[in-house]
Amino acid sequence: MTIYTGRGDQGQTDLRNMERVSKDSRRIEAYGTVDEVNALVGVVRPTGHDDIDEKLRVIQNHLHIVQADFANPSPDEDDPRIQESHVETLEDLIDEADAELDPLESFILPSGSEPGAKLHHARAVCRRAERRCVSFAAEEAGVNETAIIYLNRLSDALFTLARLVNKREGVREENPDY
Repeated sequence: MTIYTGRGDQGQTDLRNMERVSKDSRRIEAYGTVDEVNALVGVVRPTGHDDIDEKLRVIQNHLHIVQADFANPSPDEDDPRIQESHVETLEDLIDEADAELDPLESFILPSGSEPGAKLHHARAVCRRAERRCVSFAAEEAGVNETAIIYLNRLSDALFTLARLVNKREGVREENPDY
């Protein structure tokens, strides 16, 4: 099988149910931006910290579920869908990482070690993905709201993991000057 089919040459793509839609639809923009987040998470792996790398691997698999969820306008009961348990996994990850961190008392500049800065970048793109998904959900009925909650929580998780990597690598957090 070849990777190219030519089916998208006219600016259309297939949804999971084989419905053809424009590549600039809000649905495609939403799950395409989630794909960007997934690729950025892949860029940061390996971080040099096995436990964090495993958490990122789990997140990447969850992001594939988000994409499948958004690519399916009429899911069946056994189709991939983001569930509350996925959100709880992120909350547990955040709580575990937070226990190793000093309390956050003010805003910090998104920087640090190479993996820390990459995680901050992924977090910023995750926020964009969340905005795209909110816009998509406002336009179309039946969008899985738990997937949007997942993206909101994911940006928090990526922020926390960036802080954790930076701490483990001895990089001091910097606060913005006002």
